Amino acid sequence: MATITAADVNKLRQTTGAGMMDCKKALVEAEGDFDKAIQNLREKGQKVADNRSDRESSEGAAVSFINADKTKGAIITLNCETDFVGKNESFVALAKELVEKAINFSSKEEFLASDFNGITVAEKLIEQTGVIGEKIEIGGFEIVEGAFVGSYVHVNKIAALTAISAAVDNADVLTKDISMQVASMGADTLSYKDFDPAFVASELDARIAIIEKENEEAKRLGKTLKNVPKYISFSQLTEEVIKQAEEDAKAELKAEGKPEQIWDKILPGKILRFISDNTTLDQEKALLDQNFIKDDSKKVGDYVKGFNVEITNFKRVTLG
Repeated sequence: MATITAADVNKLRQTTGAGMMDCKKALVEAEGDFDKAIQNLREKGQKVADNRSDRESSEGAAVSFINADKTKGAIITLNCETDFVGKNESFVALAKELVEKAINFSSKEEFLASDFNGITVAEKLIEQTGVIGEKIEIGGFEIVEGAFVGSYVHVNKIAALTAISAAVDNADVLTKDISMQVASMGADTLSYKDFDPAFVASELDARIAIIEKENEEAKRLGKTLKNVPKYISFSQLTEEVIKQAEEDAKAELKAEGKPEQIWDKILPGKILRFISDNTTLDQEKALLDQNFIKDDSKKVGDYVKGFNVEITNFKRVTLG
């Protein structure tokens, strides 16, 4: 039987990422044959992967990578089963190594089939499943390109990318801020103007149905009823709707006994509140129409205008 040295074990550890005892055992079983030891570890990984295929992998690490000229970025989540593994330094290091490779591919499928030191990325994940003992897989996968691309990662749980139309001064600050906004708030589109009217109507009907059902229970329990919205997007707030809101606000001020000479000071705030209360869909799904998380007195769109650029793309990945 071939003599197995510490150098042999360390070489196998560096190649596979497996622990010292696992590497030594694999080399012993392979009678010192390095390639066979690697194969044994990968076969073990496949068995573990098969046995754990139905496990939930909602923990892990979300990571990002931007190329040298800031024109392309990648974000992925490397998913595992437990938070303990997800926070492990070697696991996070693997995630960062993977995202640097991911930037060269346009789809997760293409990336998984690509080379990773002589095996595919998919095979590497199977190998690591055997090493760690948990199901490991690529969850989220997004690529963004543009004149300037920036990113933000929140405690390795959520990652976001933002592309803008020009590499202006402080582009790094802008793209990080917007990526932070996307990571924090999420969004499906840039503006409420992109919404299909049928989609808005369907969303409104669904929300009304939920609130009315909740109000039935609240009424039974003697609790305060929720307001049933008439509108949920600025796309529904026509000039006529805003004009009626102003008339309603004036009637309210009159009923409260407020002097008419101070109405002009009070009305703008009431209309802004009316708009805020009736644009919930925009706040949830339209990035430029959300309140800016670093200054909720302004919209994201107003903040971006200050840089004289446009957001051309944004993406988000998250664990769970």
